Amino acid sequence: MEPASLENLSVLYHSANYIVVNKHWDIRIDSKMWYEKQTVQSQLKHRFPELADPDTYYGFRFCHQLDFSTSGALCVALNKAAAGHAYRCFKDRLVTKAYLALVRGVVAEEKMSLDFAIGKNITEGKTHMMCTEGTEGCENPKPCQTELTVLEYGAYDGDPVTKVLLQPLTGRTHQLRVHCSAIGHPIVGDYTYSLRTDNAPYRMMLHAYFLHIPLENEPIHVIAPDPFTPSLDLKWAPQRCVNILEDLLKNILTEPQAEIQEEPEPVSRKSSPVESEEQRAQCQQWLCEWNVD
Repeated sequence: MEPASLENLSVLYHSANYIVVNKHWDIRIDSKMWYEKQTVQSQLKHRFPELADPDTYYGFRFCHQLDFSTSGALCVALNKAAAGHAYRCFKDRLVTKAYLALVRGVVAEEKMSLDFAIGKNITEGKTHMMCTEGTEGCENPKPCQTELTVLEYGAYDGDPVTKVLLQPLTGRTHQLRVHCSAIGHPIVGDYTYSLRTDNAPYRMMLHAYFLHIPLENEPIHVIAPDPFTPSLDLKWAPQRCVNILEDLLKNILTEPQAEIQEEPEPVSRKSSPVESEEQRAQCQQWLCEWNVD
């Protein structure tokens, strides 16, 4: 993909109730900052001005979150009822997601289950980061799990890297980035979790490849094309294939997901037809639980 601009929004799915876009890297979903002119929200409003809902703060209801640096499939609800249906799927953990990533080094094990609990880092200078349980300054760690499967071994700009498929079974903030870093294989271009050393690549190599939302009347099944191919990035040189991506996706859809047991957090409900700032803050708090990048 080309870098983001107001005009080059890529739409993967569009119905009367939902839009799924292929979000660019290094672009925010929305922002209250006056200088933040380029967001997914502004792209949507430019492309589909007639679909913006004046009863919402940003004009569109994002069903989940993707990090600023992460690209890939992002679902947007076009009305309040559609947003509610999607919310229940996420809340009940019925949604299936799979991400592609290039990680530093050679991942020795072909398949790994990563189950490091993740909490907020309250260490001075690191409060924007998450951390694993047992790390100094790690506050309120919560259980989480990621399935990692090796796809290919190769090199990026001459350095050894591994292409992996990551399936989050929970959805903590920065979960995939923290888990990869915790096993000694940070994501290529992840400046934050490489302790500010990995700044040469043009982007962080994490992409939301697959999204399945099993809505009763309109199941959404979307693939955002793989950006980590030699034809799109000449610095990526695959050398040995271990698993076929298409075969892994079939297994993900047919195998039941392991469930992480935890107490659900209470969600207050309001009946106002217009979304207030308080309601949006409550919604964002819930969304953060599903911000896995």
